[in-house]
Amino acid sequence: MAAGSAGSCELRFDSGRVCLDLVATGAHPTEQLNQPARLREWLVGAKLVPGDAVLDAVDDEWVSRFAEVRAYVAELVHAQLQGRPASRALDHINNLAATPPPGVRAVRTPDGAWIRALSDAPQCTPLLATVARDTVDLLTDPVARALLRQCEGDNCARLYLDTSRGRRRRWCSSEVCGNRERVARHRHRRRASAAART
Repeated sequence: MAAGSAGSCELRFDSGRVCLDLVATGAHPTEQLNQPARLREWLVGAKLVPGDAVLDAVDDEWVSRFAEVRAYVAELVHAQLQGRPASRALDHINNLAATPPPGVRAVRTPDGAWIRALSDAPQCTPLLATVARDTVDLLTDPVARALLRQCEGDNCARLYLDTSRGRRRRWCSSEVCGNRERVARHRHRRRASAAART
C-alpha cells in the first residue's frame, strides 16, 4: 500500500482489481488523484508501472484522462450491480481496450532475479488501455461479476470483489469501514445504556 501525501487520503489497493482500485480513488469525500504526483503514486501502487519507472511525462492531462476513465468504469460497474445498461461508458471502455497495452520485457537484476519491466517509457493511452482491459475482463467473467459488491459502510461507495469465505463480506475493509461501524455501534450502546440509567 502506498502512503498518501501530506493532507490527502492514503491510497488503497485492496479492491481486488486494478479498475476497481482506480474507481476507489474517487469514492471518498476528497479527490485522491488531484495532481500528477498522486497519479504517479497510484500507477506504481497499482503495479501498472515498476517502482523505478521514469514518470516525468505524467501531467495534468494524464490526471484528467485517468479521472475520465475512472468515471466510465464506475458507471459500468454500478450499472452491472443495478442491472441497467451503460452503453456510452461501455463504448468508451471497449474502444480504449482495443488499444495495445504497454510493452513488457523480462530483465535480469544484478542479483540474478528476473523482473518485469516496460519496453518503453510509460505513455498515458497504453496505461489507460490496461485499466480498460481489466474492466472488460471483470465484466465478461461471470465468476468475478458475481463477486462484485459495494461497501455497506456509512458514506463509503467503494466497490470490491468479495472473495471471503461464504461471500458475506460487508465492507471494503474490515479495518476501515468495518471498524467505523463497530465503533459506532459501541457508542450507540453506551448512549442507550446511559439513557436507560437516567
